[in-house]
Amino acid sequence: MSIPIFIALLIAVPSIVIFFTHSIWLTLISLALVIAAYPVVRVIRKKIYFGSKRFQTLKSEIAAVIAEHNDVVSYVMEIRAKGSFELGASPTGRYAHLASFENTSSWNNRRDRNVAEYAPHVHNASLQVVRSASAGPIKYLMKYFSIKADLSTLADVQRVADDISRLEGAVANVRAREAAITARIDPPAFILKHYQREFWNQIGIRLLPIAVPYPQYKFQYTSAGGNSSQTTRIALNTPTLEALSATLVEKIRWTQSAAGQRALMTTRLREQIKARDGYRCRQCGISLTSEPHLLLEVDHIIPVSRGGLSTPENLQTLCWRCNRSKGAKISR
Repeated sequence: MSIPIFIALLIAVPSIVIFFTHSIWLTLISLALVIAAYPVVRVIRKKIYFGSKRFQTLKSEIAAVIAEHNDVVSYVMEIRAKGSFELGASPTGRYAHLASFENTSSWNNRRDRNVAEYAPHVHNASLQVVRSASAGPIKYLMKYFSIKADLSTLADVQRVADDISRLEGAVANVRAREAAITARIDPPAFILKHYQREFWNQIGIRLLPIAVPYPQYKFQYTSAGGNSSQTTRIALNTPTLEALSATLVEKIRWTQSAAGQRALMTTRLREQIKARDGYRCRQCGISLTSEPHLLLEVDHIIPVSRGGLSTPENLQTLCWRCNRSKGAKISR
């Protein structure tokens, strides 16, 4: 029962009952019956839909798509498990556990937010630092979280950026596949609204909560009495990592290092490599033309661990299956 029909019945049924019976009690009972019938009718409609021949046929046809979807979900979890998403830390509070804290102010105004949070990604600072970090996040991220302008740090930034970028692409691919599956089966709106979990269970997919684990860096200030608290948050996502990479390259330009100048895997460079290769896997030949939801990745022909650079001539487009099987091997 759709909402417009339900509203129409709420108006029509009591009106008809009171017109013919002139009984307020019967009118109220009829109104209660209409309200009670709404969820019952919805459950009946759900059972009819899931038991229909159309749904069962579509469920069978989509089995192969579901298998591919689950493989990509597994790959996403694999990237997340193996990836490293740590970069820099704040030294403040490193040994905070060795001390005890007591608010000895005369008014004893102790609040939870007056107790500082000590963690590698948290820097407790003055109000001016917190506000300045909001205006210049890269500068203050480097200054207060020990991110040095050297080639070793640049390599770490590239490593984290690569893991984050791959995971972003894979998660986006999974969501696109889910949308395509939903559109292909085209369930009624009330099914997706009220029975979405049961819908996916019927289809055969156990949807796992997948998200990119962006490290969150915080600059926070709390006044002496705990009455004022301000925080600047910096998420280590792809735009932040690319800005950090560009800043590091600018600062270490004097080294005249090929790695420092050229080894930057930006989103723009990845897209250029995919376009150059015609959005086709250079190993197995599969392309977006034949598989619209194909997950393509940009791979180092000579791995970075073996001295390879992030230069166009050392980069190639691979589908996720080929890249997964290649690992740290050198492409032939």
